[in-house]
Amino acid sequence: MKPRSAPPPSPAPPESIHRHLGGRVRQLRAARGWSLEALAQASGVSRSMLSQIEREQANPTLAVTLRIARAFGLSLGELLESPGAASMVTVIRAGDRAYHYRSDADCEIRTLSPLNLEKDVEFYELRLKAGGALRSAPHYEGTREFLTVQKGRVRVQSAGDVEELNAGDSASYRADVEHAILNAGKGDAITYLIVIYR
Repeated sequence: MKPRSAPPPSPAPPESIHRHLGGRVRQLRAARGWSLEALAQASGVSRSMLSQIEREQANPTLAVTLRIARAFGLSLGELLESPGAASMVTVIRAGDRAYHYRSDADCEIRTLSPLNLEKDVEFYELRLKAGGALRSAPHYEGTREFLTVQKGRVRVQSAGDVEELNAGDSASYRADVEHAILNAGKGDAITYLIVIYR
């Protein structure tokens, strides 16, 4: 017998959302050390309106709320999200085509990092067909890549250096020079690639 799942949470009433919004804007503004004037300049929303929102005396339109969210670099959902209302776990499903960064006859790259993250670390699954290769121009200065082979045999090239890796092997190398990952085996190769930008 299947276990019964909990019913979905009821949507918060509008007054709860506005009350939460006031506190959320205050918290975000304080975390950045912004005055009301600074937030008004960043968002294009008047200082008096922002003050009313923070004191829960205004019922802002969707357009105004969106401007505030963008000023903080957030989506509308992230700004309005009630604490604890959403899961702290972000899931990327195997079949989600939005995360397929590249796919051709020889090479398939799937990002395993959330797409909306401003990040200096990126995580990929790289699949190479026999004879396939991923060749890359130099990234930003100081960039390094970390590669782990799950299946098959690959050759890693970084400038003039070359190493061969088998299943279970890992390598790190400079990626601010021309570099490449080549399938050196007869079957498919599956690897996991982490790119770290300095």
